Amino acid sequence: MSEMVMNSVPLEFSTETKGGFSFENATRNPMIMASKGSEYLPKLTKKTGTTIVGMVYKGGVVLGADTRATSDTEVAEKNCEKIHYLAPNIYCCGAGTAADTEMITQMMSSQLELLRMNTHSQSRVITACTLLKRRLFGYQGHISAALVLGGVDNINGPAVYQIAPHGSTAKLDYTTMGSGSLAAMSIFEADWKEGMSEADAVTLVQRAIGAGIFNDLGSGSNCDICILRTDGTKDYRRNDVKPNEVAPLRAQVNKSSLLSMIPGLTPTIGNPIIQPHPARVSLADVDVVMETVEH
Repeated sequence: MSEMVMNSVPLEFSTETKGGFSFENATRNPMIMASKGSEYLPKLTKKTGTTIVGMVYKGGVVLGADTRATSDTEVAEKNCEKIHYLAPNIYCCGAGTAADTEMITQMMSSQLELLRMNTHSQSRVITACTLLKRRLFGYQGHISAALVLGGVDNINGPAVYQIAPHGSTAKLDYTTMGSGSLAAMSIFEADWKEGMSEADAVTLVQRAIGAGIFNDLGSGSNCDICILRTDGTKDYRRNDVKPNEVAPLRAQVNKSSLLSMIPGLTPTIGNPIIQPHPARVSLADVDVVMETVEH
């Protein structure tokens, strides 16, 4: 216990850590509300949800992503695209704010295109990674874009990079990002092997995305796959797996005929039928009258 005397009033400071609730902002918040209003209070970060993965196999790179877009706790889009084009041999999965991932990949795709026109050579994966990390680092994480970059070039071969929103990067054999990344990573950690075949790699990515879809509320709907091969070919499989397809289930439901509302079932009083105006009016329907103007 230490003691300090100021103006003849002893002040005691305790070094012990005490548990319980913290009310340190209880005085500040009412003052802000009274003077400026609630719009000046600190805003909470909106939650985002996604599962994106990427891995290197013997003949190239496989990228995968779910297709659910959320707005806080609501599902805003069931079948959005999260695998973005950067170059013919480079694609990028995006997690975070949809507008940020769309625009950052579009801008980098444009810069890579101009660079290919100037150099007359293929885009390199490390070049795309450098452009992305420099742009994200400049904004200190305020661009909400967590990326999984994958591609194949004729210098370094297949490569997968993990790019965080604040600009840090890592070159990995397999990686995951997004709110469902832990569930997806558990699949990779258990079954990834070096030198896997393309079929086994695609199956592993499908399982990893499926783990995110069924174990993370922010991820859902379908699974998109993008395969980039060392021979220069690619295979973009939109909605490659649909684990939540409801059409077959709805077809099995036998609805009663009493639930079918046929036209004219509701009784009416009088003559409620109103003839609508013709959709098109021609000159035959218009009376043309010649007018003379006197000066």
